[in-house]
Amino acid sequence: MIEDVNVQEMLIDVTEDSENSIPIIQSMLNGKSTDEEIAEETEIRLNIVRKILYKLYDAGVATYKRSKDPETQWYIYNWKFEEAKIIEIINDQQQKISKEITQSLEYEEENMFFVCPNGCRYNFEEASELSFICPECDCNMEFQDNSTIIHELRQLKDSK
Repeated sequence: MIEDVNVQEMLIDVTEDSENSIPIIQSMLNGKSTDEEIAEETEIRLNIVRKILYKLYDAGVATYKRSKDPETQWYIYNWKFEEAKIIEIINDQQQKISKEITQSLEYEEENMFFVCPNGCRYNFEEASELSFICPECDCNMEFQDNSTIIHELRQLKDSK
């Protein structure tokens, strides 16, 4: 799963660290569970490991169990990477994108658009309220055929 480019992109988005995230997660998948073990295996500074682990935790893709070391009385955090949560997050993202595409398609199909030479775009209602004069550049607006946009949105919708 970690080899999947979409999964890697999502994890890097969550951690905001393209250099260290994947090695840290790979270390967790290899059985390392404490931040010290992960830092040692990956040769990444402990504070960076902890920062990434907490970002993964905040996103819900990592969990931890806290226990006390009987000798030192310090807390030990045993981390676990939640692969099932990754699938859930990616599915949620795909559903959101699909919904946005559907909404955009409906908007394009239900409206007529006008543009100025500089690319400012308004639907019919907005353009008529502006007397078909662009408020940005003071140029006349012309009708825009949005059939290409509609076609591309339909293709995107069918591919999802």
